[in-house]
Amino acid sequence: MEGLRHYTYVIAIAIHCYMLLAVAQITDPSEVSALISVKGSLVDSLEHLKDWKKGDPCTSNWTGVFCYNTFGADGYLHVRELRFMNKNISGSLAPELGQLSHLKILNFMWNDLTGSIPKEIGNIKPLRLLLLNGNQLSGSLADELGYLPDLNRFQIDQNKISGEIPKTFSNLNRIRHIHFNNNSLSGQIPHELSNLSTLLHLLLDNNNLSGFLPPEFSALPDLEILQLDNNNFSGSEIPATYGNLSSLLKLSLRNCFLQGSVPDFSRIRNLSYLDLSWNQLSGSIPQNKLSNNMTTIILAHNDLNGSVPKSFSLLPSLQKLSLENNFLNGSISTDIWQNRTFATTSRLVIDLRNNSVSNISGAFDPPVNVTLRFQGNSICSNRSIRNIDQFCGPDSGADDEYSISTNPSVCPIQACPTDNYYEYVPASPEPCFCASPLRIGYRLKSPSISYFDPYTQLFQSYVTSSLDLDLYQLWIDSYFWEKGPRLRMHLKLFPVVGVSTFNESEVLRISEIFASWEFPGSDLFGPYELLNFTLLGPYSYLNPEIQSKRKSKGVLIACIVAAGVLAAIVSTIVTILISRRRAKYQSIMSRKRLSTKLSIKIDGVKSFTFREMALATNNFDSSTQVGEGGYGSVFRGILADKKVVAIKRAKEGSLQGQKEFLTEIELLSRLHHRNLVVLLGYCDEEGEQMLVYEFMPNGTLRDWLSAKSKQNLKFGARLRIALGAAKGILYLHTEADPPIFHRDIKASNILLDSKLTAKVADFGLSRLAPVQDDEGVLPNHVSTMVKGTPGYLDPEYFLTRKMTDKSDVYSLGVVFLEILTGMHPISHGKNIVREVNMVHKSGTMFSIMDNRMGSYPAECVEKFVALALKCCQDKPEDRPSMLEVVRTLETILRMMPYTDADPLDNKASFGETTSSSSFSNTRSRDLFESSNASGGDLISGVTLTITPR
Repeated sequence: MEGLRHYTYVIAIAIHCYMLLAVAQITDPSEVSALISVKGSLVDSLEHLKDWKKGDPCTSNWTGVFCYNTFGADGYLHVRELRFMNKNISGSLAPELGQLSHLKILNFMWNDLTGSIPKEIGNIKPLRLLLLNGNQLSGSLADELGYLPDLNRFQIDQNKISGEIPKTFSNLNRIRHIHFNNNSLSGQIPHELSNLSTLLHLLLDNNNLSGFLPPEFSALPDLEILQLDNNNFSGSEIPATYGNLSSLLKLSLRNCFLQGSVPDFSRIRNLSYLDLSWNQLSGSIPQNKLSNNMTTIILAHNDLNGSVPKSFSLLPSLQKLSLENNFLNGSISTDIWQNRTFATTSRLVIDLRNNSVSNISGAFDPPVNVTLRFQGNSICSNRSIRNIDQFCGPDSGADDEYSISTNPSVCPIQACPTDNYYEYVPASPEPCFCASPLRIGYRLKSPSISYFDPYTQLFQSYVTSSLDLDLYQLWIDSYFWEKGPRLRMHLKLFPVVGVSTFNESEVLRISEIFASWEFPGSDLFGPYELLNFTLLGPYSYLNPEIQSKRKSKGVLIACIVAAGVLAAIVSTIVTILISRRRAKYQSIMSRKRLSTKLSIKIDGVKSFTFREMALATNNFDSSTQVGEGGYGSVFRGILADKKVVAIKRAKEGSLQGQKEFLTEIELLSRLHHRNLVVLLGYCDEEGEQMLVYEFMPNGTLRDWLSAKSKQNLKFGARLRIALGAAKGILYLHTEADPPIFHRDIKASNILLDSKLTAKVADFGLSRLAPVQDDEGVLPNHVSTMVKGTPGYLDPEYFLTRKMTDKSDVYSLGVVFLEILTGMHPISHGKNIVREVNMVHKSGTMFSIMDNRMGSYPAECVEKFVALALKCCQDKPEDRPSMLEVVRTLETILRMMPYTDADPLDNKASFGETTSSSSFSNTRSRDLFESSNASGGDLISGVTLTITPR
């Protein structure tokens, strides 16, 4: 009996000691359970998380798990950070992340995660950094994410997030950085975000946002960067109050469908970068002087008029002045470039192409550091200006800037053990010093400069001072500009002279600074992102994702021995319970993933039910059908909210696989341009595949060119339609991300809205442009089966199956010939390209011009014909680029006389002509008149004032 009592005491002591150990060394059980669930929802193909099966998260070096070094009030250790950047992890984020109630940093950047962002993350009140950029996340943003009181940085850029920005995000009281760019967000930007008094950077570019620009943003006291490029704020103006954004450094509103005038930004004392290009801004450029810090002014591709402000000559830091494709006139002062002192690395580009500038005031002798572009201005015909021709030709040089550095070659070639990743330190104060660097992929997300070279030393000082290194320890191995524009760099960090490698603690210190965003802010260089932190050679054994742990002391060894057996038993039980929980959760997640199928991959567009489509079209009644093609039928539908749409219903033989269908929708959802038809939604139910587009009330260009058309398009209207179509295709080639070849450009795929604005449609055959292969080589074509419409097919593509951007140029050239002649591409065995070439060579071109387009200036028509035939050259290299096509059409349009006449010729009847006296403000030129077919009534509600563009 006594022995039994002693045995009981031993067991009690053992249990007590085990409990002490549990309290001292074990992570909060609820957090352990959450981590197991997190791992269960991830796909870890490279087995980075294989050590998550061993021991305790906070005391056994679980990869990516960082814990506090002290115990919480509950006696447990708690998880402080999850760090899984660039680990090739896929799968989804588990809602159990919300149980990590002490987490400060959640970092899953640059992986392949799918699914939505769990709303449960909104429960993590201490969260400071939410870093999910560079994945495949989709779905909408949950309201709950707006209730994170300590959140400083919210990065979800480069995903597929859709839906609206929740108004609850106005509760993020400590937010400094909102990076939501490159997603599919839609709807109005909440004006409530103006309550975010700590906000520094708001990056919402490359989404589907609409509505208006909130004027309340002018109340944001610390806002430095506002970047909203490539959204659709159609008809909205830039609020004049934005001139009161006192801390603003960069404003970028490129391609946002904005109208109105350019506000006066002269009161913003530190403004450095202004991009308002590719909008519809009008009026003159404000004459007041901008900030001395101004490096970049981009106002190109608008409708601005008046003169170039003389105050631009008072900007000492100016690198780029881009004003091309406007209606600017008068003279330009040489003081803009003449009164400046240029360093050898300085650069100034002034682009005034395709305006009406007529003179230069001042001595014309630009320095070598200055690039001037005057093509398309009357100044180019002013022979009194010496050497003006060299600034008026087609500009073959690009604005691209890149650098690839090489180490000094004066050192012995084989002195560094290159097999172990050693190399000479290029800037070392000790000649030919050899060491092994840390390699870092780094990107400036929104710099306030256009050219980096003059700021290289300043950037080096900025980085090394932030890392507490000497200047020579940083080497910029290479840099180049990416779309955005963003500046991508490859950096190398070297140890101090006399030491060939960094020690372990120094490597971990540097990686921690990058991963924790402890760099101080920079006005010029803006926000950065870490792309990779590569450890090779002598550093390959290190893992910055493993925290150095200190095991708790003070527990008696006797307790450990006495508790050993019991610990093993308890551990076994816990393992069984956790394994069962994990298996159960995996089963639930598997069923959930199966039930959602592939629908989670659709972004930025609405998913309609088959019932909604049937109701919208009166069960697809024939009276609602407005078109038919090889793909299927197009119906006019009216949704429940009374919105009129076009519903494209695939016939049975055209159905794609579900993955291909959803991939096409994903592609279309990322296209945003005023000359592309907008995709509103899709239906993928009951064996049906339907696409829902904005409705184009004026049908196709082919309808208008048909002999059966009751309205006659005048030449000016046709020219504007041609320009609109070209701009849409130019966007596909150069601005879409990734670039796209259309492959089926034809008159029936160019639709016209209520104002006869051209919009390119039907991307069913589109192909992504080529990308670099593993060796960094960029192919100049896409190899593909020949598809398209006879008569529009590029002959070279037909023979070689190699499609290039010049294939689309050929097809558009055929459309231009249709616009000019009214003919079909192939009719009664005759090919339109061959027929037009024959009459053009014989000098009888005007004999086959469409006799329904009224009067037209001969010079304009001749240039249009020449452009069309150049587009239709047999050899791709002989054709212009799409950018050249757009520029040429804009030049022709400027040559057109101003007129207030309607674009539709409805008054003319057969045998009548339109008087040339209707043209005013025109140079002396011949006006060809032609007879007009009988016209019908003007379409109801269509009124248009034609102005050259």
